[in-house]
Amino acid sequence: MNICHFTNTFSPHVGGVARAVQTLLEDQREAGHRVLVVAPEFAEGAAPPRVERSVVRIAALTHFNQSDFSVRLPLAAALEERLAEFPADLIHAHHPFLLGDTALREAAKRGVPVVFTHHTLYEHYTHYLPVQSEAAGEFAAEVATRFANRCAAVVAPSRSVRDLIVSRGVTVPVHVIPTGIDTTLLSTGDRNEARIAFNIPDEATVIGHLGRLAAEKNLRYLAVSIGLALRARPEARALIVGEGPARAEMEEVFASLGVGASVVFAGKLTGRRLRDACATMDLFAFASQSETQGLVLAEVMAAGAPVVALDASGVREMVRDGKNGRLLPADASEEFFARVLVNALRRVATRLRWAEAARRTAATVDRVRTNRRLISLYDGLVREQSRVSREAPSPALARLVTEGQIIADKAGAFFRAVTGASSAVAAAAAASVAGAESPEAGTGAGPAPGLVPAASS
Repeated sequence: MNICHFTNTFSPHVGGVARAVQTLLEDQREAGHRVLVVAPEFAEGAAPPRVERSVVRIAALTHFNQSDFSVRLPLAAALEERLAEFPADLIHAHHPFLLGDTALREAAKRGVPVVFTHHTLYEHYTHYLPVQSEAAGEFAAEVATRFANRCAAVVAPSRSVRDLIVSRGVTVPVHVIPTGIDTTLLSTGDRNEARIAFNIPDEATVIGHLGRLAAEKNLRYLAVSIGLALRARPEARALIVGEGPARAEMEEVFASLGVGASVVFAGKLTGRRLRDACATMDLFAFASQSETQGLVLAEVMAAGAPVVALDASGVREMVRDGKNGRLLPADASEEFFARVLVNALRRVATRLRWAEAARRTAATVDRVRTNRRLISLYDGLVREQSRVSREAPSPALARLVTEGQIIADKAGAFFRAVTGASSAVAAAAAASVAGAESPEAGTGAGPAPGLVPAASS
């Protein structure tokens, strides 16, 4: 099968979606499929050569709005000869905007189905936009919903995300398929190597955290919670792995609580050094409420780290309270979070029991299992597409209708976010703005021509 992935983030960018797409690329290529990833340029350079050979880079504005994200330049993808010549049987989109729109256009032109993985709760990321408001969050969520309904099927990384997006109006089949991890590799870290590298005493218990240090991860709350725990347990240490704009604020919080010397900021780690860092964590602290799966939770669990986290979508599927860690109420105070951390640090036998359960939890999302399920979904969509392809409109007409739908969906999402209008009113307004001739073009209720929904699982 020829599979084409469209993503707005990819290596060398560090993040859950970038890791997820690279995992798919590697696993699908290993299984004998021909795979192409379409991703923007990043100022940091390219992925490792073994990965980059399967990537088409699209010209982009790097460090958009002083972030570490890149935004593809308009029409840049249309000029890529390698993309134009790739005979895709199926397109997998990983975002509902920018290169997501490009995915819809390419699928319409080729008459192939689109799968969309709803990796992100986009309303939590509007602080990266030049203009911020409550309406921006509404707009982001509505765009994702309308985009999903233009696809043949949607992949949700967790049941809670499936339930959320269905409640928002996603009507095409939604399949719960977690992003896979390499549990065998992640379990090979060396605890002692990391402690030597970061000058952490062997007898110290370590509270860990891993991820992009960004505002959407609720890191001020986390820093206060960890800081209070360290103040109560002076012999403990914190190991923070990752980089991002929130690092300075976290450092200020730790300093204000008088525990700065007990915190190690390891920066961005990869490969063996990352696995060693995870292996040295006795407990993993997590406060983000913007996750769809909590991929990082599965990764640290594979290394044997039990988790203390706030209840949130994606997180609740991984953390089982009292079994492999603690799942705290979403509105828990920093003081309560800190007390839970302190109690867990004191109870060695409990932590060890949780660690074994954490490894078993991680095994349920091993990449071999999840990729097999995803390929099965692809196969069904491609077979169904082949069955109805004779009824599909011409590529030129399909592309024209799809362009109208893209415009209508963005206009309808904007109208609804600003006015709070119902979906029907917003759809009618969007169709008017887009000048769509097809009644379907402004509804956001059906897939683009040539994209055939498959049965849900």
